[in-house]
Amino acid sequence: MSRLIVISNRVSAGGGAQGGLAVALNAALKEMGGIWFGWSGEVTEEFTGQIQFERREGITTATIDLEEQDIDEYYNGYANRTLWPLFHYRIDLAEYERDYAGGYQRANERFADSVRPLIEPDDVVWIQDYHLFPLGAELRKRGVRNRIGFFLHIPWPPRRLLVTLPEASKLVSSLLECDVIGFHTHEWLQSFCEYACDELGGTLDDDGILRIGDRTVKLVACPIGIEAKEFAEMARGDAATETFERVTRSLVGRTLIVGVDRLDYSKGLEERFLGYERFLIENPEERMEVVLMQIAPPSRGAVDSYQRIRNTLEGVAGRINGAHAALDWVPIRYVNQSYPREVLAGVYRASRIGLVTPLRDGMNLVAKEYVAAQDPEDPGVLILSRFAGAAEQMTEALLINPHSAEEMADAIGRALRMPREERIRRWRALMDGLLAQDVLWWRRCFTDALAKAPAPAPTPAS
Repeated sequence: MSRLIVISNRVSAGGGAQGGLAVALNAALKEMGGIWFGWSGEVTEEFTGQIQFERREGITTATIDLEEQDIDEYYNGYANRTLWPLFHYRIDLAEYERDYAGGYQRANERFADSVRPLIEPDDVVWIQDYHLFPLGAELRKRGVRNRIGFFLHIPWPPRRLLVTLPEASKLVSSLLECDVIGFHTHEWLQSFCEYACDELGGTLDDDGILRIGDRTVKLVACPIGIEAKEFAEMARGDAATETFERVTRSLVGRTLIVGVDRLDYSKGLEERFLGYERFLIENPEERMEVVLMQIAPPSRGAVDSYQRIRNTLEGVAGRINGAHAALDWVPIRYVNQSYPREVLAGVYRASRIGLVTPLRDGMNLVAKEYVAAQDPEDPGVLILSRFAGAAEQMTEALLINPHSAEEMADAIGRALRMPREERIRRWRALMDGLLAQDVLWWRRCFTDALAKAPAPAPTPAS
């Protein structure tokens, strides 16, 4: 059996609280054997490409340190100041700097130089996410003829937005050196095809094969899932139960609405707060019967736009609490901390409503974790943005436009008044979907497509 070489910006193998992607990739590596390669998260004064190997819980990791300039230009710069806002439809926040683009290319070349000696002839290479668009092409330049797959974990923007990126055609052309490219939704696959066909002269076959010149690439849409059964068991475990009881006592009979999001402008947190405030104003009889707990761990603090969103949210939460609180009740509990998944599972289980309302999101596994954590006999209700990747699968949630405070307020009211029978029916349909298309289904969906892809032809002798 071929080994799997997973390459991502950061490595998360074994131990600690892990998200769905780490769980899937760990499972794939345990099954197929191989290596997980990426940046260590550490800074070095001079890049050497020296690899640090570690084996933990059956997974071999290989990491490299990057120079501060690489981190500033590749990670904080091009990845998070240019690509992230653009791919989340925020061209007003995207920064186009040549130094960023140059640092991004240089870091990908360094990844390629470092990982190349680790790749054996029969290995399968699987590259993860927007940090590493050029990596497949850089590996090809270094003689790698193995099957290479790429999976994008964020949205792919429409052509009319992507053309604002000066390096768009170069990035897409380099991505086409991969044999299989995966997306979470058909919408984003179609957006990719629109650019490739209209701008680069490609054609798409009925079987999902994109042809451009002498290149053929298989395109697949396979949404990532969670380890649904295991997460449901976690929600009944000791740590989750202790959290459930603690949170429930603190509510003093009130109903909990919960949001859990990384602090990011794509998550629609300001719009969420305003929609919740609209509910409080329009439903004075229920005003003191609910509490919104928003857990929003800070991220990417070196990027100015993230500092601004934190300041904005603190101001909005403070204003709403100041305007609506009573002596014995505060409408919003706003928490800038991260918690282990077993603790979050208890919070989800204690809440009647899960608010997952991003303005644009790749998948949003919080929506799936919220459903998996519920009590089957008395489940809560998921309110989900139409613009989250999860909305394509999770149609039994209450789907809303997060830009509309009225829609959000109406959905909160509907969820609070929803009969138990309807809540159970919706939850059952959602949970069945999570179990059928879990994280291992996602991984097999992609790796099976990659295994079936024709091996690239060898480089002609010079």
